[in-house]
Amino acid sequence: MSFDTRIRTSYPLGMPRVKRTYNLPEETVRAVRELSEQYGLAPTQDAVVELAVDELRRQLRYAEEEELWARAASDPEFIAEAEDLARAFAAADAETWPE
Repeated sequence: MSFDTRIRTSYPLGMPRVKRTYNLPEETVRAVRELSEQYGLAPTQDAVVELAVDELRRQLRYAEEEELWARAASDPEFIAEAEDLARAFAAADAETWPE
């Protein structure tokens, strides 16, 4: 199995870094090392942690966005505005979207 992580995390040269110390279970430290060295998921152990945090944040943002869209789907004002927009652009859509 392989993961293409190039689009998720970048490693800009001039980006300032902050040295931190975290107390993690030995198994977690071993997993981070393994993901970097054995699987090549990221070029360094720091990059594995950065990738994991970025992925967790992405999942949280998606969950929040999903909740907002679910609420919007039952919001009469949102539904009315969406219907107004659909009507306003119906002719343009018909010109560009195949049937």
